Amino acid sequence: MLRALRPNPRLLNWFYGFTPPERGAILLRQRRVYIVPTRLGWMFAATLGLLLLGSINYSLALGFVLTFALAGTGFAGMVHTARNLALLTVSARRAEAVFAGERAQFRLELENRAPFDRPAILARHVASGVQMVVHVAAHSVAEAALAVPAARRGRLALGRVMLETRFPLGLFRAWSYVEPDTACIVYPRPERSALPPSTPHATAGAVRALAMGNDDFAGLRGFQRSDSPRHVAWKAYARSDRLLTKQFAGEAAAELWLNWSLLAADLDAEARLSRLTGWVLDAQRRGARYGLRLPGREIAPGRGDAHRAACLQALALYGLP
Repeated sequence: MLRALRPNPRLLNWFYGFTPPERGAILLRQRRVYIVPTRLGWMFAATLGLLLLGSINYSLALGFVLTFALAGTGFAGMVHTARNLALLTVSARRAEAVFAGERAQFRLELENRAPFDRPAILARHVASGVQMVVHVAAHSVAEAALAVPAARRGRLALGRVMLETRFPLGLFRAWSYVEPDTACIVYPRPERSALPPSTPHATAGAVRALAMGNDDFAGLRGFQRSDSPRHVAWKAYARSDRLLTKQFAGEAAAELWLNWSLLAADLDAEARLSRLTGWVLDAQRRGARYGLRLPGREIAPGRGDAHRAACLQALALYGLP
């Protein structure tokens, strides 16, 4: 019975004038702007009614003048309240990724193409109640930043945002809803723990040296049978008849595998993702070359901000549709 009383989503979309999510720039046409009197507006209307009754009862000409002058002021304020929001263009900017427990910064650009200012426009995130008041000057763009809480990992959509204004008199409230097609990635909450211990096998989640550094020439040493012929100092051998090997200074390349299957069996999926997230951040800070192994997915070893973002995104979206 209760389900039957719920509004039809299609009917609500028709009533609000759009079908979510909305892509690109959103123009608030007059059909999408709704206006009703505020509590102050109803009190103002009641006062006008009393003035009108008193003027009729006592035949007060000045009373009629005052009543209709105040009524005209109220209607003019209603027109300006609706105009303050109508034909405003709203567009969403790209939201940066955050970690679970932080706040995602969604930024909306309000573009005013009209030759008049639009003061006191309130932008409110419907789900969380986060709000911000902006003033948009004539022929300019203003930004409304909404810090939406990101409680869980995954993809966080902005959702519905209400734009509201009561300018100039506060007697009427005009509002409109927008739902831009924008979202941000929420990484798992990182768990700070030590990286896996070094072992002879890289697949166990440890560091493995691949080669000597080869950045800058550091000197000569005695030749060993395992040395590559390319590193033999042949000119020095021609002068002294002694085999010497060139040494180079530089950090040896290393690989670190962060492996899901090697974590403790008593950890649930979310705890494993949090620990792997902490490992990714720690490996990035140390400058290590690291890779990530998840059930059904593997990211080859690498380093840098792009590699870090790819690993964290894989952890954020793991197991989600």
